[in-house]
Amino acid sequence: MKKTLLLLFTVVLFTSANAQKQYDNTTGTTYNNPVFAGDYPDPSILRDGEDFYIVHSSFDYYPGLLIWHSKDLINWEPVTSALNTNVGPVWAPDLIKHNNKYYIYFPAKNTNYVITADRIEGPWSEPVDLKISNIDPGHVADEKGNRYLYFSSGDYIALTKDGLHTQGELQHVYNGWEIPRDWTIECFCMEGPKLFKRGEYYYLTVAEGGTAGPATSHMVIQARSKSPVGPWENAPNNPIVRTQSSEERWWSQGHATVFEDAHGKWWMIFHGYEKGFYNMGRQTLLLPVEWTADGWYKIPDGVTAESTLTMPQGKALTGFDLTDDFKGKSLKPQWRFWGSPDASRFSATKNGLVIKGKGNGIGDSSPLACVPANRSYTAEVEMEIEGDANGGLVLFYDNTHFVGMLADKENILTNLRGWQFVTESKVHKRHVYLRLKNVNNTVDMYYSTNGNNWIKIENSAEVTGYNHNVLSGFLGLRIGLCSVGNGTVTFKNFKYTPLP
Repeated sequence: MKKTLLLLFTVVLFTSANAQKQYDNTTGTTYNNPVFAGDYPDPSILRDGEDFYIVHSSFDYYPGLLIWHSKDLINWEPVTSALNTNVGPVWAPDLIKHNNKYYIYFPAKNTNYVITADRIEGPWSEPVDLKISNIDPGHVADEKGNRYLYFSSGDYIALTKDGLHTQGELQHVYNGWEIPRDWTIECFCMEGPKLFKRGEYYYLTVAEGGTAGPATSHMVIQARSKSPVGPWENAPNNPIVRTQSSEERWWSQGHATVFEDAHGKWWMIFHGYEKGFYNMGRQTLLLPVEWTADGWYKIPDGVTAESTLTMPQGKALTGFDLTDDFKGKSLKPQWRFWGSPDASRFSATKNGLVIKGKGNGIGDSSPLACVPANRSYTAEVEMEIEGDANGGLVLFYDNTHFVGMLADKENILTNLRGWQFVTESKVHKRHVYLRLKNVNNTVDMYYSTNGNNWIKIENSAEVTGYNHNVLSGFLGLRIGLCSVGNGTVTFKNFKYTPLP
């Protein structure tokens, strides 16, 4: 079964030569944030020579921990999914290289795991349980090869030389930076420790203020020490990045990694919510970094995440495409199942992607989902339905919060916040096209019997509230394909079109 899963989810690299750009944030010599649009939170970046690799939180979606590659920090291609064994929701990973071996440390289900590979492309190992709680592991090593893992609590624990086990006890060495009491934040909530060494100092970067909540909550904090285990001195220019007002475009900016490129330039990669589009999740942002005379890093004066910035290497964005005819031998890397994919349940065929029905509704059907990267877009798909299955095209937050439309053998159904009903009766015969049109969070729904003439159903939805501040979960609203009940649904010709 595992070999079948790996075959179906083998990453297909695809260029922009024949692809519609999902988004374009460059003018050729400049770029604008985000560098990953949509739900790409908790970025952890590794520079390996002149190559960059990045990984994000993958939560309940599997295969998990999709690794991306870039030469210039703007153009990114998927490499592989490093995690195929479901160990629960995966948050805040740390991707590192030590002694020519790659590691990803990550928390899941009240413990922390590590996976390893000799090559970034894999194969990646099965997860090793480090048997220690806490969240947001951050790895650091000294010149003697001693290795440590920091956590959001300001604690660290020593690792064995191979990085696969802890040794000794947790040590508390950092209390964070004291946030002024009159600031509007969600909570103190120190998290996301990331560490590096420059000159005689080790630098510790953390987030404080709460990942969500008010726009002004999350922030980037800096400390340094001459030892990887402290004591830590807070920077006089903290916070390094913080949303100052809800009038700004980017809210709750934090969870940063600071790093140097191969040309001696320094950068910060982090995440933030976009004003008015909280349901897109936390998007990945990139800013240049400079150093003060007394050895602290800072964002250049006048530069914010809203600025138009010089391209790192002067190249233009290639883009990547969500549109998929499902005729390949494997799925494109944007597709992820909610929960563990069952290899016996789906198959990639010349006719399309066949998914057996599961569960009694959208929530327990384990939808196949992808991340939209635009505020406004259309998504459509062709479906052939066999047996007593229902096929669906939905916007999916989690297994209790979703909205969209479905079809059985002859009817069109609407699902509004779990309220499901027939909206168009006896209008097709097991072959139908569905379309969602999302314009600034207002979603209209359509069906077609031939893929050319579209009929709008009477039901529409407003989806602004499908976000963490309302529902918790730290997730984003994704496009989902559902196969529900007894029978199968064959999906064909998925088309994603950004709208102005």
